[in-house]
Parts: sequence; structure tokens; C-alpha cells
Amino acid sequence: MITTLKDTTAQAIQNAIMSARQSVGAASGMVFTLLVDTPASEYDNVFDACVEAGREHPSRIIVTTDGSARADRLDAELHIGDEVPGEIIALKFHGELADHKSSTLLPLLLPDSPVIAWWPGEAPEPVSEDAVGSLAKRRITDAMGSADPLARLLARAEGLAPGDTDLTWTRLTPWRALLAAALDTHQAPVTGATVEAAANNAAGLLLAAWLGSRLGLDADFVSSEGPGITAVRLATEDGDIVLARGDGKMATFTGPRTPPRSVALRRREISALITEELRRLDTDHVFQQSMACLASNVHRHNGEG
Repeated sequence: MITTLKDTTAQAIQNAIMSARQSVGAASGMVFTLLVDTPASEYDNVFDACVEAGREHPSRIIVTTDGSARADRLDAELHIGDEVPGEIIALKFHGELADHKSSTLLPLLLPDSPVIAWWPGEAPEPVSEDAVGSLAKRRITDAMGSADPLARLLARAEGLAPGDTDLTWTRLTPWRALLAAALDTHQAPVTGATVEAAANNAAGLLLAAWLGSRLGLDADFVSSEGPGITAVRLATEDGDIVLARGDGKMATFTGPRTPPRSVALRRREISALITEELRRLDTDHVFQQSMACLASNVHRHNGEG
């Protein structure tokens, strides 16, 4: 069921939700409110990702975009019923209302449940002090959605607050799992580490920081032709451990006294990333340590430490 409201208010939206629920049945088991602030250019992809995430995490999802009308106006589109899990409320803020979204969002939050905020594109800095971000227990950004991913990730590493996370970290889950398994198999001490990735790939930079924090060494970040992360090379006393991926789909693993083997390592869509990220609301201490290592490296290389 889709309900469209033009030039509306938060109270009118609440009334429309209640009316729609009386028609299609009350929602049950909604676990959180997800606030999504997306550029209009990314709206379709983000909406589809929210639908997919909602299938695993039934929730109230509020997607906000900025409209182009000069008049101060709020338009809403409610998706409630069989076609979507939970509820999806799409809000378009026109005029000066775009600078005051939190006052509209506050009364639409589910009571007594966690609030999560997600910025698929550019995000305010620091997100924990943003009006929308302050409503959330967990704040999800994506450095790869910014114009300068490396600079954005470094800024977030230096200003990280409890509850902050970034989808660059989620992109690394398969890489970290494979590398951890490789080091469990080949237990010789690691003497050096190199991550090769496209020049603007923030995930590659964060992967190098993770390796550095876990192995207690400086991991190098080297530019490649891409796409994304193309290789990780770990030097050990027994020989090199190499995980190389040239096409963004399949990787080749080689290690000491180990014949090369192919492993699936596909670059994942945004829907898979946000679905994974929503599976945990607690603090990810390994992510925090990796971001702290990244910030420490920047300070040291700038002569500040």
C-alpha cells in the first residue's frame, strides 16, 4: 500500500501510518528505526537497499532527500503492507525545511527501540554532533560515497565517536575472514604487509590499518589499477602469503608450501553491505582499534607524534 502526502506535517504522516495499518494490519516485530539521508541521485539504489535490508530486519525506515522546490514544504510517500517489510517512509524536504529535518523525524521514531542513522553519500562532520545523528544510537557513514574517500575516512578516524561506523569496514569482512584463516594456517611471524588497491579506495587504506593494528607493524598501502582492493601480500619467515584479485570477482590465494587456489571474493552491492551492518548494534572494538591505528599513522607521518 502506497500513500502519497503533499505539503504535509509529521502529525499528518503519523495519522496516515495509523490509518494504513488499520487497513493492512498492524506491524509486528519491528526492531529499530533506520534514518537514511540520501542524495536524490542515489535515491532509487538506496530505496532498493532499504527494502532488501528490511526483509532481514523488519523496521521503520525513514528515507529523506532534499527537494528542488523553493517553497518550504514537506512531501511524503508511505510504503506499508505486503510489498515491503515493516514500513518505509520517504520524505522530501523543500526549501529551508531541508535544514531542520530532525524536528520532523523526532515524532516519527518508534518508541522504546534503537535508532540508527545512515548516510549513503556525503555525511556531516562529525556525524555524532549532527542534528539527525544525535537522534541515533548508531551512525553509519560511507567514505566511498564522498568526493574524496581517503580524506573522508581519515577525518572520521580522527573524529570517531562511540556508535560511529563506516561501510568501508563492512566491505572488508570477506577479506579479513580469508586473511585471518590464512594466518591461522601459516603461523610463521609476519614481517611485512602490503595492501594494493585503487588510489581512491578507502577500504584498502582501512584494511592496511587493520593489518597494522593486529600484527603490530606498519602495513603499506600501494595504489593499483583496481577495481577496489586488488591484492594483499604478507611477508613471513616461511615465504609470502598472497591474496590477489584482479577482476573484482575471483581471487587467487597462494602461501608457503601451498598450491594456488581460487576463492570467490566478489565486490558486494550496497544492499548486502547495509544488511550486514544492521546485524549488530553493539560496539565493534576491532573497528575502533583499526580506526585508531589509522589516525595514529596520520599523526606520526605528519610529525605530530
